[in-house]
Amino acid sequence: MVRTAGKRVARGLLVVLLVTIAAQALLSLAPGTVAEGILGQNATAGNIAELNAELGLDQPAWQQYLDWLGGALQGDLGNSLVSQQPVLEAVVQRLPVTFELAFLGMAVAMAVATLFAVIGASSPGSRTDRALNATTSVFLSTPGFIAGPLLVYFFAMQLHLFPVLGWAPLGQGLGANLRTAFLPALAIAIQEIAALHRLLRTDLISTLGEDFIAAARARGMGRMYVMFRHAFRPSSFSLITVLGINLGRLLGGTVIVEVLFSLPGVGGLLVQSITSRDIVMVQGVVTFVAAIYVVMNLLVDSSYGLLDPRVRKVMAA
Repeated sequence: MVRTAGKRVARGLLVVLLVTIAAQALLSLAPGTVAEGILGQNATAGNIAELNAELGLDQPAWQQYLDWLGGALQGDLGNSLVSQQPVLEAVVQRLPVTFELAFLGMAVAMAVATLFAVIGASSPGSRTDRALNATTSVFLSTPGFIAGPLLVYFFAMQLHLFPVLGWAPLGQGLGANLRTAFLPALAIAIQEIAALHRLLRTDLISTLGEDFIAAARARGMGRMYVMFRHAFRPSSFSLITVLGINLGRLLGGTVIVEVLFSLPGVGGLLVQSITSRDIVMVQGVVTFVAAIYVVMNLLVDSSYGLLDPRVRKVMAA
């Protein structure tokens, strides 16, 4: 058990390392430097070269990466090349927004998908089931950059239920916070609803055809009791896997929604840093996102043993 956990952690650290190497390589191929953005269009080549040397950008890309990695291994992600703000401080300031969006979006998706899946699996092939499948098909073909403007148009501009842009932190009250967070979270949740619904519905239908379900029904147990007490847990393995992976992805994939709704999250910080060629800030954000993704996958693997004792025995072997 300990050896297996150690191997998973080692693989996770390797993933984070490879992601940061890829980020460094891609940014080094992009034209221009952060010095050009800081000094402006009227800067001379000599001024740009002087600032590049001061920032350490005159060194080869591999040397820059090794210098950054040496500091990162000691817990120092460096300072922004543009604002001189510590990278760790900047990311931590913006993490609550991204965390709330990702978790709220996934919670909405999970609640709606579970409702749709239970209704559909209770009577597969019925008119209601077909209608739900058609609805989620529409959701599946509606990415966030399309869902966002549509939601803003109907719920913010037409119905005036939510603000168009901006963010209210929790310090201004839960109600104000949820009013600014709900539409972005819903834009994130649209496609997730479709994927989770189809996955859980299929697994529930398969589980409901098992002999132990027939035995439970023969003992006179109610349909919903059988559904949630006996069928839901063994049908949730694929759901938990996808849920964990998607949540980790959403924590780094809210970029479009954050930019669209002008939210001060990690995604917005990443776009701003890439635009300004602030490679140190980009590396810090990428490291955080990759680490969160790896941690979510480790938690998903650990959750299997809680869902089914048979898996716990295999993991302990």
